[in-house]
Amino acid sequence: MLDKLKSLSKDTLIYGTSTILGRFLNFLFVPIYTNLFLPSDFGIVANIYAYIAILNVFFTIGLESGYFKFASTLEVGDKKENFSHPFFGIFINSAILSGVLFAFSYDFSYLFQIDPGKNIILKYTAIILFFDALSIVPFGFLRLTHKPYMFAFFRLAGIVLTVILNILFIVVLKFGIEYVFISNLIASFFTLLLLIPVIAKNIKFSLNMILVKELLRFSLPYIPAGISSNIIQVINRPILTALTDDHTVGVFQANYRLGIFMMLFVSMFEFAWQPFFLNNAKEPDAKVLFSKVMTMFLVAATVIFVFLTFFINDIVAIPMPGKGYLVGKAYWGGLQIVPVILLSYLIYGMYLNFMAGIYIEKKTKYLPYITGTAAIVNVAANFILIPVFGMMGAAIATLLSYISMTIGIYFTSKKFYRIDYQKSKLISIAVILSVSIVIYYATRSIDNILIDIGSFLLILSSFFLFRIIDINTVKRFLK
Repeated sequence: MLDKLKSLSKDTLIYGTSTILGRFLNFLFVPIYTNLFLPSDFGIVANIYAYIAILNVFFTIGLESGYFKFASTLEVGDKKENFSHPFFGIFINSAILSGVLFAFSYDFSYLFQIDPGKNIILKYTAIILFFDALSIVPFGFLRLTHKPYMFAFFRLAGIVLTVILNILFIVVLKFGIEYVFISNLIASFFTLLLLIPVIAKNIKFSLNMILVKELLRFSLPYIPAGISSNIIQVINRPILTALTDDHTVGVFQANYRLGIFMMLFVSMFEFAWQPFFLNNAKEPDAKVLFSKVMTMFLVAATVIFVFLTFFINDIVAIPMPGKGYLVGKAYWGGLQIVPVILLSYLIYGMYLNFMAGIYIEKKTKYLPYITGTAAIVNVAANFILIPVFGMMGAAIATLLSYISMTIGIYFTSKKFYRIDYQKSKLISIAVILSVSIVIYYATRSIDNILIDIGSFLLILSSFFLFRIIDINTVKRFLK
């Protein structure tokens, strides 16, 4: 079993390397934008990308998940059919949606909360969504066929190009925010070009109606589930815009993005976790293995959370070459939301762990209810908390919705695929998290790095004190 845990860790690192580098390069936009754009302009960019995240669900209609499920088992159809059917489904659907958004961009500008005079941004957005949607299944193929290096290269190539173009257009040529989207459009097209050999190799022009029905039955519940999930992640920006102003949204978004460090780890885990539990689901010790994975995930995530929570003030003050900081000074007033965002992503990682049972037992029909409830919690909490607590209210609303979603998936998965988790260890981890949060907010006004270092080391030693991990296990794991 230790070997399998090592294998999961190795896959997490392989996929994670590209994810870390990619997200880090993406994160370079934060110092670029926050040092060169006014918070109001940055708020517009943040809003559009929030809508892009929501629209992605409509463009892919859950077929990525359907591809993973049926291409991994080949229950229906052959390999090429299991690639081609979801690919063409996304192609047709996204072509229609992109065409509508492109043609009626002026009319949609009010819905997207931007000046109709800037509707060209929505035209760029329509094309970006189309190119990105077509890349979904090819990237899924690379993951499923264990080609992490090719996967990493293609992803990083697009992201590096985006960064280069942003530097050229925004930093060197001093163009406006429209060129943020032009850079993305060019990079998305370039990434799709790189994937053409993968697409050409796996395309098959046929129609397997049984496979179509199975794909739709499994995938369609991901549409409302995905919409709800994305609402949880991004709806706070439009609501914050409506209840406050673009300046507040800009500050919120810059600090929300500092959650990238936890999101990186969760994304790394997600890339490796899905193929892992599919490949091990039929093993006799699968449930015991999955239980240990949860504990292992939470230990690592908690260490990351505690470190970032205590040292985030020092991280954002890192000077950049030339001038400015990792995050511009104008945005530092929102740092208090960062621990809340980090914790939200950590809890989302728990949700991904619990997702295994739903996926294995094909109970995706319950996902819309779980994520839909969480989305309602999110929207209601935003409207209730933002007028009282401002951007902190938006952060808390995100946390509450992730808690709701995770509780829902836990009890649903338990009903169909019961896993006995290491509850005593999980409770101990919850205590460590709670204590670290209390210490952070109690000492935040002091801003003494010695206190931060001492607090971090104290929390770290708690893992051994509570016997969550021990030295011998760590040694065996690292061998």
